Parts: sequence; structure tokens; C-alpha cells
Amino acid sequence: MAQQHQVHMLTKSALFIALMAVSANLTAFITVGAVPLTFQTVIAALAGIILGKRNGALAIFGYVLLGIFGAPVFAGFSGGLQSLLSPTFGFLISFAGVAFITGKLTESLANLTKQSSFFAVFTGLALNYLFGVPYLVLYTGYLSAMNQEAMTAAALSMIPFFIKDVVFAFITAGLAYKLRRYRFIQNSFKKESRLIS
Repeated sequence: MAQQHQVHMLTKSALFIALMAVSANLTAFITVGAVPLTFQTVIAALAGIILGKRNGALAIFGYVLLGIFGAPVFAGFSGGLQSLLSPTFGFLISFAGVAFITGKLTESLANLTKQSSFFAVFTGLALNYLFGVPYLVLYTGYLSAMNQEAMTAAALSMIPFFIKDVVFAFITAGLAYKLRRYRFIQNSFKKESRLIS
């Protein structure tokens, strides 16, 4: 039983790694400044919601490692060690944290409502921008010799992405609520906790 659950969890983790790669490139050739338009933040949040904080974070961390070691899974079908010097690397390294914090908040809420579900997803989104935007601004500042106008423009360029991510956060929160309502998430967590104990 435990082995069957592990295989099931590995399969779902692999699915989320694939979803992260696909969502990175659905619209990856549409860019605002140096930042490609992707749907990775909500996929990372869903990983935490569906897989749980631990397995969700591990799955997304596996995706990031896969890209760093050369697989073309990042935006624009890129990958490799040069990704460490990308202006969007701050967003990449935050994705595992997004999955963890969203999963943790979702697990801790015995009575998940639409409002609390959105709070969990939005907290993950806030973490993503808390890492990604300062990294992008500092990266821009380094290239522009700390030109304040360029750094401000880099920060402001994230507004369209933030609006898009807030809209998708609402959609993701509604999906999480539905999954908990039909006990999909709850049963998954209970099963996992019994196997670990």
C-alpha cells in the first residue's frame, strides 16, 4: 500500500514538473521588458495544494534543478547554468517556496472556504514577487550602473504580470476549494500522513 502510494505521488510529481515546463512556454515568447509571460506561479501553487507542502515543493524544486542542469524547460525553451544569471532567476528560485507555503496553508485550514483558499494562493503569489521583483530590479541596476530610472522601469514592468497572476490566483483558489469540497485534497493528505506515521 505504501509503495503504491509512493508510485502514485511520484507520477503526480512528474506531471507537475511537465506542467511547469509547458506553462513556461505557452506564451513564453510574449515578453514585457526582460520577463516572459508564463503561468508557472499558479502551477506551483497547485502543486502545493494537490501534492501537499512537502511533495509539492520537492516536485517544483526538481523542475528548477532539471532546468539548471541543462533541460530546456525554462521560458523560451532555455536551460543550463546560464539560467543562474537570468533576470528572472529570482522568480524561478521562489517557485518551490510558493508550492510549500500554499500547500502548508491549505493543509492547515480544516474548513477551507473560497476566501481562505484565495488567501493561501495569494500568499504564495506574494512570496513569488517578494523574491522575483527585487532580484529583477537589482539585476537591472547592475547592468545599468544602478540607474534609478531603469530600475524603476523594471519594477513597474511587473504590474501587467501581477494583474494576470491575481486573476489566475482567483481561478486557482476556486479550484482548490472545489477539490477540498469533494475531499480530493483532504483524503490525499490523510493518506500521506498515515503512511508517514
